[in-house]
Amino acid sequence: MSFTVIFFRAFLQLASELHLWVILRPGPFIGSDLDLGGLPSWLLRDPEMKLRSTYPGFLAAVNTYFDKLIPKMLPFQFKKGGPIIAVQVENRYGSYAEDGNYMMYIKEALVDRGITEALLTADEHNGLKHGGVKGALMTFNLQKIKADEISYLEMIQPSSPVLVTELWTGRGDGWGGLHHTFPVEDLVAVVRELLRRGLSINLYMFSGGTNFGFMGGASDTPTYKSLVTSYDYDAPLSEGGDYTPKFHLFRDLLSNFNNEILPDMPPLHRKEEYEAVFLYQHLSLWDALPFTHEPFRSQLPVNMENLPVNNGNGQGYGYTLYETTISTGGSLKSEGHVKDRALVFVNRTFIGSFYDRNVELAVPDEKIAHVGIVGDILLNHTPLRDFTIYSLDMSPAFIDGLYQAQWKTVQNTPSFPSFFQGRLFVNGYPSDTFMKLPNWSKGVVFVNGQNIGRYWDTGPQQALYLPGPVLNSGINQVTVFEEAEADLKIQFEDSPDLGMTVDI
Repeated sequence: MSFTVIFFRAFLQLASELHLWVILRPGPFIGSDLDLGGLPSWLLRDPEMKLRSTYPGFLAAVNTYFDKLIPKMLPFQFKKGGPIIAVQVENRYGSYAEDGNYMMYIKEALVDRGITEALLTADEHNGLKHGGVKGALMTFNLQKIKADEISYLEMIQPSSPVLVTELWTGRGDGWGGLHHTFPVEDLVAVVRELLRRGLSINLYMFSGGTNFGFMGGASDTPTYKSLVTSYDYDAPLSEGGDYTPKFHLFRDLLSNFNNEILPDMPPLHRKEEYEAVFLYQHLSLWDALPFTHEPFRSQLPVNMENLPVNNGNGQGYGYTLYETTISTGGSLKSEGHVKDRALVFVNRTFIGSFYDRNVELAVPDEKIAHVGIVGDILLNHTPLRDFTIYSLDMSPAFIDGLYQAQWKTVQNTPSFPSFFQGRLFVNGYPSDTFMKLPNWSKGVVFVNGQNIGRYWDTGPQQALYLPGPVLNSGINQVTVFEEAEADLKIQFEDSPDLGMTVDI
């Protein structure tokens, strides 16, 4: 928390120096594009937990969070000479709206801690009627203009400004889908019309970003898909900080609208196409287990959040391996208790993967391991018992600890899942680059111990953004955890590859 607050304060200080205004959105729910909406996974250790509600356990966590964060934000309010001109109460609660008292509690919690700037809420069209709270300006999010949304806000807030808190410049991408783009002509037309009507707007996103590590969330529109590592979002500034045609046209529009000449654009940093890295060092998952947390033994399967690791806070991210002994083959059923993609092994041999479908096992008297369990798994209608559970959180400490392991040179076809290791040499000052893993299957990439993110051959994303500041001049350690198939080579390119596109 202390590191995050220091970083946040530095961001606010920089905004002030650049004469930028800030709308502070402290949550506690940030958005579905982040894992669990940005809420900490240890909340789920309480079996009665009701997120985003006045449930006492949730409010206790919210109060602790606000007690740490809000006092650090107070000096940056506009009335005290800072850049914060407004504070948003929660985020898009109208589409959730499970507790009629919750929004008022969050609003009062902010005010009681010294927030004095304008308060606002933000919702989509279907959440406007249930997401507001007395004393806060209702605003809305959109991508294409719907006249009834504007009319509704003008009707219920006749003396208030109309603000589009999120004008979506694109959309997040889900694994197994396509890369979404919002045509630049359509975006400019929407912005021009909103400005003509006298509305205020914020672009979401103005600058693309990256879901480093395991921070990516999910979208359920139109169907459930977990989000890819890139959060480029087809924004005016790309994930790598490059100008796009959308940026140039939007800049021209604002220049003409305000009848002023804008300052020159800052020069861009060059991206680098580094030499390919060959990953000849290999460490099987099974050989990496001694470097995990102490294994936990339980009669019943235990979900990752309730594992006795991380000082009693459970496991928040990564993988979990469950191991037990069976005495017969047969039909393995998840009964809806696998809430993630599960890999099944018998005697360390891959049998299959599943969400809710069955997997036939035909090898008796061996061991089975599987991933992502929140309840009983049935073998021939009998629940499996007596588990040894390994927490594979893929933390920096765990990845660093693997350097002490007995890595082997890859011989013929390596076993999977496995870790692979190689070195990238950077000559001179490091530059941004994009990592491509053709003929790899699914896994996670670490560079100098930092989790760069997930990759998956199901697409659409084909290259991972690697910022220059992660790299060192000279030798850089590259580690890949791969679930099923490896080409042993990583390519580096000077441009992104977000996959096949579809217009929104």
